[in-house]
Amino acid sequence: MFITLYLVGGLALILFSAELFTNGIEWLGKKLKLSEGAVGSVLAAVGTALPESMIPVMAILFGTGEASHEIGIGAILGAPFMLATLALSITGIAALICKVNGEKRECMLIDQSIMRRDLGFFMLVYSIAILAAFLPQDFKSPVAVLLVLAYFFYVARTLKAGSTLCETELKPLHFARKQQEPSTRVIVLQVLTALGGIIVGAHLFVQGITHVAEILHISPFVLAIFIAPIATELPEKFNSLIWVRQCKDTLALGNITGAMVFQSSMIPALGIALTPWELSGLALISALLALVGASVVYLTLRIKKAIRPATLAFNGVFYIIFIVAAVVLH
Repeated sequence: MFITLYLVGGLALILFSAELFTNGIEWLGKKLKLSEGAVGSVLAAVGTALPESMIPVMAILFGTGEASHEIGIGAILGAPFMLATLALSITGIAALICKVNGEKRECMLIDQSIMRRDLGFFMLVYSIAILAAFLPQDFKSPVAVLLVLAYFFYVARTLKAGSTLCETELKPLHFARKQQEPSTRVIVLQVLTALGGIIVGAHLFVQGITHVAEILHISPFVLAIFIAPIATELPEKFNSLIWVRQCKDTLALGNITGAMVFQSSMIPALGIALTPWELSGLALISALLALVGASVVYLTLRIKKAIRPATLAFNGVFYIIFIVAAVVLH
C-alpha cells in the first residue's frame, strides 16, 4: 500500500507539474524573445532533464563503493537510451493518434533544421562519450572537458537559430489566467514551482520503483539503466505529449532531442571525469541501440526531408531489443 502511494502520487505530481511547466516555459521563451528551438531544445530539455540527472550526480558524488558507480553509470547511459527509443516512440504514437484539423498526421510538423542539428549533435557527442571507455585513463579527463565545451557550443548555436515564440499564440498562464501579458516574475514562479513538482514527483516515483526492485532482487546497474529512467524520463514524455496534442511538434520533439544532447554530453562528462568509466556489455548495447535509434530518425529526415510519426513509433523496437538483452545477460 505504501509503495502504491509513492508510485501513484509521484506520477500524478509529474503529470500536473508537466502541464504547468510547458505552459510556463512557453511564456518565458516569449518574454525572452527566444526561438521555438531554444525553448524546446534548451530551456524545456534541460529543465525536465533535472530529475534523471540527479541520480548519477548523487550516486557519483556522494555514493561509496562499486554499487554507487554502477548506479551512476547505469543512470547516465539509461537516460539517452530511454529518450532515443521509448520517448521518441511514445511521441510518434501520440502523433498518430492526435489529428490535425480533423485529419491524420502524415508527417511531424517540425522545423527540420532544429531536428537535424539536435540529432547530429547527439550522435557525435554520445559516440565520443562511449569511445572514451576504451581510452587510457589519462586521456579521459580531456574528453570530459571536450564534451562540456561541445554542449556550450550547441547551446550558442541553438539560441541564435529560428523564429521567436512571439509569433505564436499562447494559452493563458496558469498562475495568471486573467492577464493577457503576465509579469516575468509570475512566469518564473510558475516555472520554478513546476520544476520543483517534477523533481519531487520523480523522486517519489523512483523511491517506489526502488522498493519494488529490492523486493524482486534486481541488480543496482539494471535498476539504474532500466527501471529508474522510466520514471525520471516521464517529464520529457508528458511535456512532449502535451505539445503534440497542441500541434507544436517542434517543441515536442525538441524537448526530447535537446535532452538527448544534454544527457549525452554534460552528464557523461561527469561520469568520465569521476569514475573509471568502464562499460559492461549491457551498457554498450544500450548505447549502441540509442545511437541506432537516433540514426534511423536522422537519416530518414536527411533522405525524405520529413519525419513520419510511424518512424518515431518504430524506435520502440530498440527498447524491446534491450529488454530481451537485459533478460538474457542477467
